[in-house]
Amino acid sequence: MKKFIALLMAMMMVLALGACGNEKAGDDINAKAEGVMTYAEYDAAAMDAEVVIEAYVQATQSWWDNKITVYAQDKDGAYFIYEMACAEADAAKLVPGTKIKVKGYKGEWAGEVEIMDGTFEFAGDTKYVAEPVDATAWLGTDELIKHQNQLAVFKGMTVEAIEYKNGEPGDDIYVTVSKDGNKYDFCVERYLTGPETEVYQAVGALAVGDKVDVTGFIYWYEGVNTHITGISK
Repeated sequence: MKKFIALLMAMMMVLALGACGNEKAGDDINAKAEGVMTYAEYDAAAMDAEVVIEAYVQATQSWWDNKITVYAQDKDGAYFIYEMACAEADAAKLVPGTKIKVKGYKGEWAGEVEIMDGTFEFAGDTKYVAEPVDATAWLGTDELIKHQNQLAVFKGMTVEAIEYKNGEPGDDIYVTVSKDGNKYDFCVERYLTGPETEVYQAVGALAVGDKVDVTGFIYWYEGVNTHITGISK
């Protein structure tokens, strides 16, 4: 009996330690350094206010002229960091999951809330890559904009139109999709998913009437204008 009780207590301790380890991992992902805003504090900040955030790179646009645009996210929300100052060598290190600390100014353009004039530093070894949230039910509601810049999936969309910027492949692709009779304008942003990518080529091969699931970042331009990162028929 004593051996049984000892064994039971040992098993309980292992389980407790495992639970603590999982909790600690979650806490590490959400941890913020001193002086860094939570997502709620960032969201509440006034336009043009200086902001300091920590988040995890989810994707980047092409580096150029010592600047790079970053899609970043933590477990509470997402950030669009427009033309952040960045050396070319550091740009190569901004792979998905990388934690960065960004200082800049909160701005807005055509409804898109972003961080402008940003500078950054790497913020440790903790990694986090977000799973896409199913945002299909939020289309056409006030809920969608609350998740601006998050990675999301929109399921069961119907392709209504495909148009290349400047009329030919090589530039952005404007994709009009519909759900329940309402149309939405999405975009393949060539600096994010260029002509050499499978996403760009798959979207270019779509036909009007195709039913698709669309994954992308909930960008905003006079309404939802998701930047597409994945598509499946």
